[in-house]
Amino acid sequence: MFKSMKRWWKYLTAKVNSSFNEKADPKVQLEQAIGEAQDQHRRLREQAANVIANQKQTEMRLNRQMTEYEKLTANTKQAVLMADEALNAGNTAKATEYGTAAEAFANRLIGLEHEIDETKALALQSTQASEQAKAAVSQNSAALQQKLAERQKLLSQLDQAKMQEQMNTAMASIGETVGEDVPTFNEVRDKIEARYAKAKGMSELTGESVESRMLEVESASMNMEAQARLSEIRSQLGLAPSAVDGQQLLAEAAALKPEPATEPAAEPAAQPATEPAAAPQPQDG
Repeated sequence: MFKSMKRWWKYLTAKVNSSFNEKADPKVQLEQAIGEAQDQHRRLREQAANVIANQKQTEMRLNRQMTEYEKLTANTKQAVLMADEALNAGNTAKATEYGTAAEAFANRLIGLEHEIDETKALALQSTQASEQAKAAVSQNSAALQQKLAERQKLLSQLDQAKMQEQMNTAMASIGETVGEDVPTFNEVRDKIEARYAKAKGMSELTGESVESRMLEVESASMNMEAQARLSEIRSQLGLAPSAVDGQQLLAEAAALKPEPATEPAAEPAAQPATEPAAAPQPQDG
């Protein structure tokens, strides 16, 4: 039972992660990855700084120990000289005291030598660790710079991919159904062409109707009356009639005049026969 629950939990976790990765914005994920790399580099620098600081502290401690070692060596030598001088002067008590002091200095000197040896070994290790830390920081810095440079390339590729996807979607929407509420380009074009064709058909039917012809006749009659009135006014004013008005009146009259029915041509009438001329009569005498 527990194994089954654990297996289902892992399956659901993997499914959720897969769905999240499919829906997540790659640009945001890229920025997250770059931010995480920068955080890791910062933590690495802090650790390297601690290692280098430990090395510096070890070196400073070693320097102090070396200074103290030189001082103890000098004091030990001085105590030995003073004990020898007191012994030569016959002052046994002073010689004993200086000898004891010289022995104490020697004991401290021996202990300090052990400490110096340990500090030297620690300083060597800390120096190696410091060099390794510096190399790690340098390598990680180079890798981070490469990632930062590659980020611009990836962002450019991502923008190009988005643009191509938009173009693909736009091209697909021209000939395919996008959705229930969004008509396709072809559907809109067919609808507009059908409406235009219907309007043209209705226009042709209206133009051929009797009412349309009657309106044309009424309009032409009104134009003729207007032209006649203009001619009358021009005559009252003593102006010559306008050639344009006359031509327009003739054109409108011809348009309104019904066309004569075509009749067969009349046969020419028979010419009467020519009578012979009268003979001259003879004259008398």
